[in-house]
Amino acid sequence: MIVAIGSDHRGFDMKADILRLLNELGIQSCDVGAYDTQSVDYPDIAHDVCRQVVQGTCVCGILLCGTGIGMSIAANKVRGIRAALCCNTFMAERARQHNNANVLCMGAENNQDAENIVKVFLTSAFEDERHVKRLDKIVEMEKS
Repeated sequence: MIVAIGSDHRGFDMKADILRLLNELGIQSCDVGAYDTQSVDYPDIAHDVCRQVVQGTCVCGILLCGTGIGMSIAANKVRGIRAALCCNTFMAERARQHNNANVLCMGAENNQDAENIVKVFLTSAFEDERHVKRLDKIVEMEKS
């Protein structure tokens, strides 16, 4: 399993913590930036992470910015991405189980439980059955 991860300058410190966590869990990561706290444009980082996920290089992605909102908006513009802004473990679990989310977005300035959210997101599985028809409708929306 390889996880793509990226942040803007405001999510840089949180990204370092999550990279350590992934390493501790034995999960490989692909860090696409930012590489310091200098200002960067979050849509560029979101695009790089999403490209890794859509191309299949990485199984999922994690995006971090100040609130997580900008990253989630940008990520969801990429066809094939289902990015979920999660503020707690319940949201992370449901994002995977019900929406088959493939990118986790979080806010560095409003999140105190990031490590547990990441763990839940990475270990929760999609519950096919009743949710597939809804995801198929989302795929159809991407075509219009």
